[in-house]
Amino acid sequence: MKLVQEFKQFAVKGNMMDMAIGIIIGTAFGKIIASLVSDVIMPPIGLLLGGIDFTDMKAVLKQETVDELGEVIPAVTLNYGTFIQTAVDFLIIAIVVFMMIKAMNSLKKKEEEAPAAPPAPTKDQELLTEIRDLLKK
Repeated sequence: MKLVQEFKQFAVKGNMMDMAIGIIIGTAFGKIIASLVSDVIMPPIGLLLGGIDFTDMKAVLKQETVDELGEVIPAVTLNYGTFIQTAVDFLIIAIVVFMMIKAMNSLKKKEEEAPAAPPAPTKDQELLTEIRDLLKK
């Protein structure tokens, strides 16, 4: 019973919820980047390289065959074009994450550099200030 309660406390802590939200948003962001790369970036690059579709680039290791029963045995291929596209996805995501972290670090650095406001005087300090002012008079 205690183990279940400890797990509940762990699961609903702010950090755990923040992490879950980050994973969900990160997954959606990954899909957006994958679409950006495959649908927007790679087609013009392929066109510049002579109309190449990177997803069609592959090395056939074993040709497609038909066995005695007439069933098609698919070809064995090395899909290096898909790998190239996935590598470009990764590079774009890495650059975006780097820029976000760099921006967050610069904001944090500005906060640290800002001088802190002096703390409010304590009652003892206020009383001593009043006494000093009275003595001056």
